[in-house]
Amino acid sequence: MADSLRDQLLALGFARSKPAEKPKDVSRDRPDRGADSRRPNDQRGDRSRGAPPHGKGKPPQGAQRHDQGQQRRDHGAPKPKGEVDLAQAYALRARTEREAKEREQREAAERTRLKKERKEKLANLLKDASLNAKDADVARNFPHGDKIRRVYVTAEQLAQLNRGELGVVQLAGRYLVVTREIALAAQAIDEAALVLLPDPNAPAEDDVPPDLVW
Repeated sequence: MADSLRDQLLALGFARSKPAEKPKDVSRDRPDRGADSRRPNDQRGDRSRGAPPHGKGKPPQGAQRHDQGQQRRDHGAPKPKGEVDLAQAYALRARTEREAKEREQREAAERTRLKKERKEKLANLLKDASLNAKDADVARNFPHGDKIRRVYVTAEQLAQLNRGELGVVQLAGRYLVVTREIALAAQAIDEAALVLLPDPNAPAEDDVPPDLVW
């Protein structure tokens, strides 16, 4: 057999089969419409989520300049005279009240200082000047304030007290019998400290003897 099997088949009418063509990959030639179609939408979405479109969200520049100019004019405009006078009156009254309060505080502090100073001087003066006797048994009454007070003295001290040779002063709630000189010195320090100092040259009242115990 000279002819090959393929030639014999062709002679019998069998056509030569062509190899099947591979399907063409359309995806390579066609652009990705899905990605492209989403991109404009994404850009539009970004614009909607980002800065507002022009003309929205803030006033025009002309309006801003107008508002700023109006604020400057309002700030620099003079206030009505009535409001100015009322504010000045309030400020003056507040300053007057503050100065009065400060003056009262200074005066109170000065009074306290002077009182303390007088008390110290009086205590130093009367430190060893008291003549109160332990065996004193005679009560000498005298008015002090709105009440009748008493101090106990000896009979001899009673006569001296009624003649004005002795006096009575007060120190820290106690009545002390002292000489006339000490009594006058205590009065010079604090007038309220002198309680009793009869005047020997004063006329007798209602013929009451000076040595009378009452």
